[in-house]
Amino acid sequence: MSETTGQIAVARNDEAGRYEITVDGELAGFTLFVDRGPQRIFSHTELDDRFAGRGLSSILVRDALADTRTAGLRVVPVCPLVAHYVSKHDEVADIVDPVTPDVLDFLTSR
Repeated sequence: MSETTGQIAVARNDEAGRYEITVDGELAGFTLFVDRGPQRIFSHTELDDRFAGRGLSSILVRDALADTRTAGLRVVPVCPLVAHYVSKHDEVADIVDPVTPDVLDFLTSR
């Protein structure tokens, strides 16, 4: 993995239902979420190919999960990238709920 350079920021965009990561003010990627009761369901993550290989997806997910914890919500990792992250980071295991058919039905109905 190459070293990340530039000013990196992660922000929650409630209007778009996503966390966004920017590098020097340019949108590099996002992870979509929807809140359902006490859960924040992460459904999809994208990172622009121009920003690949810099560890930005891990920074994005780490900060999104930290914000979710601060909000007192639980994480449901439907997105494979988020699921991979939580499987490798025991420090977030206490706020992770399993993906259930009910959650998938909820996402499909939206």
